[in-house]
Amino acid sequence: MASLTLKEISKRFGDIDALSAVDLHVPDGQFCVLLGPSGCGKSTLLQIIAGLERQDQGSVLLDQEDVDHLSPRERDVAMVFQSYALYPHMTVSENLGFGLRMRRFPKGEIRDKVLEAAQLLGIEHLLDRKPGQLSGGQRQRVAMGRALVRRPRLFLLDEPLSNLDAQLRLNVRLELKQLHRQIRTTILYVTHDQVEAMTLGDQVVVLKEGQMRQVGDPESIYNRPADTFVATFVGSPVMNLFKGKCVKEGKRFRFLHPDFSLHMGSLSLDMDGHEVELGIRPEDIECGKEEKADLKAEIAMMSNVGADQYIHARIGKAPVTLRAPKNATFCAGDIVTIPIDTRKLHIFHEGQRIN
Repeated sequence: MASLTLKEISKRFGDIDALSAVDLHVPDGQFCVLLGPSGCGKSTLLQIIAGLERQDQGSVLLDQEDVDHLSPRERDVAMVFQSYALYPHMTVSENLGFGLRMRRFPKGEIRDKVLEAAQLLGIEHLLDRKPGQLSGGQRQRVAMGRALVRRPRLFLLDEPLSNLDAQLRLNVRLELKQLHRQIRTTILYVTHDQVEAMTLGDQVVVLKEGQMRQVGDPESIYNRPADTFVATFVGSPVMNLFKGKCVKEGKRFRFLHPDFSLHMGSLSLDMDGHEVELGIRPEDIECGKEEKADLKAEIAMMSNVGADQYIHARIGKAPVTLRAPKNATFCAGDIVTIPIDTRKLHIFHEGQRIN
C-alpha cells in the first residue's frame, strides 16, 4: 500500500487542456473517487499515475517518492479497465496468475495467491473456466482479482462497472466496498456515476474540463457544493437554481427573481445589489396546500420513482422540482405552497458558493 500525491499535473493534447495543475493527496488505504463527465480528464490522470502517459508538467509521488522516472512495471500499480482485458485462451486461474508468472514467482506461491484472491472475490469455483464461459459480473471479478493477486502499492480502477447492468452494478459495487474494508489498500476509482462516487468514496474529487472543482468527503460535496457545476452534477434530480438579484433589508437579504421574491437570511458577504444564483435541492422542499407559505407553484407533471414522487412545477415561468411523499395525491394543474427553510438554501455568486 502507498499514499499518492499529485503536484501540479498538467497535460495538453494539441489545443486541448486535458488536465490543468491538478494537486491531490490520497492517504494510504483511502478509497478516492474521481468523478466527472466524459472528457473531463479522469482517465488521462489515471494513465499518468500508472506511467502509461507522460504529463507535460508536475510530479507523481508514491509514499512521497517521485516515480516519474519509473516505468509502469516499476511503479508497482495495478489497473483495472472498463473492458475486462482478459486473455480468452487462458482459464480464470491462468488469467489471475499471469502477472505473477511474468515476475517469475515460484509456482507454489502463485497457486496460493491465486486461490487466496479467488476466495476473497468468491470465484474459486470458476478457476478452470475460460472468460467466454463467464457472465459480465464474473469477468469483472476476474479482472479485479488479477490486479488484487499481487497486492500492488496502488489500485487504479477506470470505470470498471460501466459494462454491467443496473442490478449487477449495485451488487458488485457493494462487494467492492466490502473488499476495500478487508484489504485496506489505496484505491483511485474513476466514474461518471455520482451514485457510485457517493457510495464508494472516502474522498471524492469532482473534475470538469481538466480542473478540480471540489475535493471532499461525499457528505460535504453534496451538502456544500463549491460551485454551480458541482451543485447540479451531484444529486438527482438536480438542484433547483434560480438567477436573480440580492437586496439588503436591514440585517437580512431578500432574493429578487422575475417571478418571485424570497428572504435569504444573513450572508457572510455584503451582496447588496449583486446578481446571484439561489439553489435548493428537491428533497429540501416540503410542499402542501396551506394558505401561508413563502411561494406557490402550479404542478405541470408528477413522476413516480418508486419510494418517492417528484413534482415538476412552475413558480410563474420558473421551473422547480420538488419531492413529494409516496402517498401524495397531487395532480397536474394543482397549486401547491412551498415553505422555504433558509438554512437549506445554497447561494452562488459568479458560479462560486458564498454562504
